[in-house]
Amino acid sequence: MSITVRRTALAVTALALVTGLTACGSSGSPSATPSASGGPKLSGTVNVFAAASLKESFTELGKKFEAAYPGVTVKFNFGGSSALAQSIVSGAPADVFAAASPATMKTVTDAKAAADSKVFVRNSLTIAVPKGNPKHIAALKDLAGGGLKVALCAKEVPCGAAAVTALKAGEVNLTPVTLEQDVKGALTKVELGEVDASLVYKTDVIADAAKIDGVDFPEAAKAVNDYPIAALTKAPNADGAAAFAAYIQSADARRVLTAAGFQTP
Repeated sequence: MSITVRRTALAVTALALVTGLTACGSSGSPSATPSASGGPKLSGTVNVFAAASLKESFTELGKKFEAAYPGVTVKFNFGGSSALAQSIVSGAPADVFAAASPATMKTVTDAKAAADSKVFVRNSLTIAVPKGNPKHIAALKDLAGGGLKVALCAKEVPCGAAAVTALKAGEVNLTPVTLEQDVKGALTKVELGEVDASLVYKTDVIADAAKIDGVDFPEAAKAVNDYPIAALTKAPNADGAAAFAAYIQSADARRVLTAAGFQTP
């Protein structure tokens, strides 16, 4: 059996298993005894490379997955999607890749490091400002005036590419004081008071609501990012990779992700 056919069969089995778990578990949580459903008995570590903007929700989902599969440990590597994709292509030992854009996933599929992928959520931008919005930023165009210091993600990473699209849609020209390699870096600049604002994902502002406020702007609708996930073709833990990728697409995982501010595709 070819690797592609075998992985497809594993994914179908895993998705059926996860669907059963979410239907039977209390409060929408996976059952603690998944092997009773007749699916593959999982063990070992599942190494998940995931976009930085997924950190909070995936950390929660990883714990739920571990509770469902007592023999499994989920280990995350969060960062900029483009850097993670390059690491995977270079041979980093990963089982699953969850990217913040189809373009970064394409780097992996073009290199045959993943056979296919599935979009599981979408995300949009907002303007992150310090609590109370001391500079009274109300629109995207405000970022270009008044001597404001603005942080953006580098254009090579999905949050940066989305920012370029949104700024173009709003006909806004600005020179950022810093270009960060992932969205958490751009958000941290606001937290530390090093900049007056940054363009980040709405989910990141929700996750950091105690320290940061968000200012929505209509141009964000022109720069919505799809998030694809894939089990990798050379995954050291192929069964675990298929099961985790299927779980992220389940109704149980969707509840966690939408509560964090992600949109359904």
